[in-house]
Amino acid sequence: MWRVLGLAFVGLGILGAILPLLPSVVFFLLAAWAFGKGAPAWRQRLLDHPRYGPPLRQWADGGRVSRRAKRLAVSAMAASFLLSLMTIGPGIPVAVVGVVLAVVGTWLWRRPE
Repeated sequence: MWRVLGLAFVGLGILGAILPLLPSVVFFLLAAWAFGKGAPAWRQRLLDHPRYGPPLRQWADGGRVSRRAKRLAVSAMAASFLLSLMTIGPGIPVAVVGVVLAVVGTWLWRRPE
């Protein structure tokens, strides 16, 4: 079950690497967590990946997030909120999205670097 879950997250991470505004590292973090439960060797393969391994290792080492990643994530959240505001218009659902994104962005920005 853990391997299947990990593979599903890897698939979503690959999609995130291809599609704009879909995060990839978040899904690879979830995959590493799932593989850590059921396939430690597969988790290690993710941690050793040349592109995605460094942020995964930083997160595993105390929940650290690089400043560049923070800027990109908060910028993407702001763009997502603005896109929601322009397409849906002002209202309670967009306000809820804005509050959630603000809380997540604040939490992310306070993570160690």
